[in-house]
Amino acid sequence: MILNDLQLTELARCGMIQPFEPNLVRKQPDGTEVLSYGMSSFGYDLRLSRHEFKVFRHIPGTVVDPKNFQARNLEKVALETDDSGSYFILPARSYGLGVAVEKLSLPSNVTAICVGKSTYARCGIIANVTPAEAGWSGHLTLEFSNSSAADCRIYADEGIVQMLFFQGEPCATSYRKRTGKYQDQKQRITLPKV
Repeated sequence: MILNDLQLTELARCGMIQPFEPNLVRKQPDGTEVLSYGMSSFGYDLRLSRHEFKVFRHIPGTVVDPKNFQARNLEKVALETDDSGSYFILPARSYGLGVAVEKLSLPSNVTAICVGKSTYARCGIIANVTPAEAGWSGHLTLEFSNSSAADCRIYADEGIVQMLFFQGEPCATSYRKRTGKYQDQKQRITLPKV
């Protein structure tokens, strides 16, 4: 069953989402408009951390190998700021990695799926759909593809993806119990592991 705002609020009070925003925030206290984050009817919009954002760069003769990932394939992107807010630039037809501000700590009967936000989708930004399994804890590494022919701003500390949470009977072996390789990620990009 997909969880609604009332159920998510109760689980967040028990530590499932930290920090937790019980409302959908569209403006900062100073009145600045932001890409929404926080609680929605049947999900929660996570924010992109300002700590780091990296894009894949082309290195002639190299192949990206998930079993032997080379950090040199990624290039750090500088955080820029203007009147619209703080942002990273995701170049046209490229792929980037960021990390969520919020830490998730899922109980053994809740799994979540990360999906894109419509505002970014309309700009050609595709959020890679990834799961957070029952028992998983940490800051999600987020993956984005810019399918447009133009560079695009990716705003920090604002809504970037929506998490949909599903509840079922507790599983026999949670992600935590099986010591999953992406458990307890910090607010930094976590590279592929085998």
